[in-house]
Amino acid sequence: MKSTSLYSSEAPRGWLPWGALAPFLCIVLVAVTDVAASVVLERFHLVTAKGDPIGVTGLLWFLLFGFSLMGLAFLGWVRFVERRSLATIGLVGSHRIRSFLAGHAIGLATISAVVAAIGMSGGFSAGAFGKALGSPTALLGIGALLVAFALQSSVEELVFRGWLLSVTARKLNVPIAVLLTSCVFTLLHFGPGQHWATTSSSFLFSTFACCWALRQGHIWGVMGWHAGWNWLLAVGFELPVTGLNAGLPALLVELTPRGTVLLTGGTQGPEGSLWCNVFFTAGIAFLLRPARKPSPSGLATEVVSGAPSPAETPSPNG
Repeated sequence: MKSTSLYSSEAPRGWLPWGALAPFLCIVLVAVTDVAASVVLERFHLVTAKGDPIGVTGLLWFLLFGFSLMGLAFLGWVRFVERRSLATIGLVGSHRIRSFLAGHAIGLATISAVVAAIGMSGGFSAGAFGKALGSPTALLGIGALLVAFALQSSVEELVFRGWLLSVTARKLNVPIAVLLTSCVFTLLHFGPGQHWATTSSSFLFSTFACCWALRQGHIWGVMGWHAGWNWLLAVGFELPVTGLNAGLPALLVELTPRGTVLLTGGTQGPEGSLWCNVFFTAGIAFLLRPARKPSPSGLATEVVSGAPSPAETPSPNG
C-alpha cells in the first residue's frame, strides 16, 4: 500500500517528521510533558514520587493538568512546526458533538459488557448498589471526573489516532501506521512485571481505536468512546482503570475481584483481563468488515470502509 493522507489531503506547509522518526518523537513529547506535569503536581502533593495520583483531587489534577499540557504540546507542534490544520489530524467532519456523544454511549455500553462478562465468569463478587447516590460529595467528584476523563481520553486520541497515525500513514502506509501507533501506545502504557494479557490488551485497544478512526474518517467518535469507557470503569464499580483507583464509592455496584489475574485483570483492572482481549479482537474484526457501497448502476459492491475509492485517493504528496 502507498502512503495515504487519512483525514484531509491538505499538504503541510512546514516540516513533517520522517515515518521512522515519528514514533520516537511521540515518545519524547509524551515523556517530557508527563515529567513536567509530575514535577508540578508532586510539588503540590497531588501525586506520589512515582507519579500516582493522591485521592480524587490528585486524580482530577493528574487528568486535567497533565493531559492539557500534553495536548498543548502536540497542538503546538502541528501548528508551528508542521504548519498543518487540525483537520489533518482527525478533527474534521460534521456532527462532531453528536459523533462524540454517540461514541461516549458506546463506551459506556461496551465497558459494562466487559465487566458483566467477567462477573458472569465468576471474576467478581457484588456488594452494595449505588453507594455514591447517597453522597453529594461523591457525586460531585464523579461529575468532575466525567469532564476530566473526557479531556484525558480526547488528548490521547488526538496524540495517537490523530497525530501519530496520520503522520506515519502519510509517510509510510496505513498498515504500518496502525502497527507503529499501537506499539508506541503499548510501550507508553507498559509497567514492570505487567501480565501478558494486560500488554496484549493495550495493543488491541489501540488497534481497535485505529480501526474506528479509519472507518469513520475522523477521531470524534473514538474520542467519545474512550472517554465513556474510562469514566464508567473509574466510577461505576470501584475498580481500577489502567491501574488507577478513583477512590470513590461505586455509582452502579461495588465489585470485588475474586478470580485469577487473567480473568479479572488484577491491579490493572478489567482492561487487563482475557475478556477485554476477546472484546477488542471481536471489535477489530467488526470494524474491518467490508462495507457495501452502491455502484453507479445502482448495484451494491463490496469495498473496505476507510479506504478511499480511486477517484477520491489523495496524492501521496498531500
